Amino acid sequence: MAFEGLTSKLQGTLKKLRGKGKLSEKDIKDAMREVKLALLEADVNYKVVKDFIKKVSEKSLGEEVLKSLTPAQQVVNIVNEELKELMGSTQSDIKYGSNGITVIMLVGLQGAGKTTMCGKLALQLRKKNKKPLLAACDIYRPAAIKQLQVVGKQIDIPVFSMGDKVTPVDISKGAVEYAKNNGLNVVIIDTAGRLHIDETLMNELKDVKENARPDEILLVVDAMTGQDAVNVADSFNEKLDIDGVILTKLDGDTRGGAALSIKAMTQKPIKFIGTGEKMSDFEEFHPDRMASRILGMGDVLSLIEKAKQAIDEDEAKELGTRIMNQEFNLEDFLTSMHQMKKLGPLDKLLEMVPGVTPKELKGIDLGNQEKEIAKMEAIINSMTVKERRNPSIISSSMSRKKRIAKGSGTAVQNVNKVLKDFENMKKMMKQMKGMKKSFNKKSLFGGKMPF
Repeated sequence: MAFEGLTSKLQGTLKKLRGKGKLSEKDIKDAMREVKLALLEADVNYKVVKDFIKKVSEKSLGEEVLKSLTPAQQVVNIVNEELKELMGSTQSDIKYGSNGITVIMLVGLQGAGKTTMCGKLALQLRKKNKKPLLAACDIYRPAAIKQLQVVGKQIDIPVFSMGDKVTPVDISKGAVEYAKNNGLNVVIIDTAGRLHIDETLMNELKDVKENARPDEILLVVDAMTGQDAVNVADSFNEKLDIDGVILTKLDGDTRGGAALSIKAMTQKPIKFIGTGEKMSDFEEFHPDRMASRILGMGDVLSLIEKAKQAIDEDEAKELGTRIMNQEFNLEDFLTSMHQMKKLGPLDKLLEMVPGVTPKELKGIDLGNQEKEIAKMEAIINSMTVKERRNPSIISSSMSRKKRIAKGSGTAVQNVNKVLKDFENMKKMMKQMKGMKKSFNKKSLFGGKMPF
């Protein structure tokens, strides 16, 4: 989980403040010392930490905070605002070209994940009704062109290639021309990388920049390299004047120092983050939402956006109607599980829920939770249509239970558990309907909510 250590330490420190009521200067100085250590342990740049602590301390020691009825809450708010500021304050969008074709050039060291990010970015832009083209300009790394073609095929995005005997400049120019002639409006250029920054690499990238005239140059850096990611960003920015950063493998970086340092050190925003291995594990970077996640306040907006993208609205409405009319059966139960699976892994969803801490997540076997859902799905799929629509006929029939267990590769007790979970959910929904009716009646007469 990203920022795991930092989130736990910040939450612990700020919780101590909330338990004190009124705060003294010593309380705030002690808390800031702990915040400073937490940031340094998260591999945040020392200069960035020093400036951050200075700003938070000055604002927290203000008279209006110390004399407030809720000083601890105000300190938390100040830390939240400064974290947002540190990461760029507001979300930075892609700058689209004014002539109908937008050229985006991805640069970075070898191994940072540029080729995969080309595909993920193309997929993201297609969701916004853009028509992307991938351009294979890495002619040096063995099988780089083939890798991009595989990525393109996987997500059904066209790939432009002229082989490895033509210069990257000619390929980039050819890609732009191809896009114009084929009704495509975004060209994403996959460039070569090296294991380290050298003059040859930079000169080649400068040539591509000069000839392809990209609207955006995005640097791809590996979040797990920590301070090295900041140094790489600084070097590429100095040579190419990048427009923003794509931070990869953020899900594997428990510290998060790169995400908190890059903007402050380079003055260039993080525009996207890679959060997993799947092509869909890619998000726009929102500083305010990330600050909220770091402080354990959740990220409800991202959760809602994810749900809107993944869940079929008509299907969800129909399911909701059936639930409220108490017509919910095992087919609906299965549909609801399919909807949940589309949202992604449970651990990533739980990170967005307010109040859920890394410490609490460690106590949950999320891998086991995923297995249980898969087992439940297999059991329901092994039932007949009649059984799914009328589960009561299974409860009284051992032969049906044995057949379902055998068909799903499970045991009879697993089938019993699914039936019990289903009945419990039905009871809960019945109670919810009763509460809704009670509330509607009372509200008609000016009554208060019954819960």
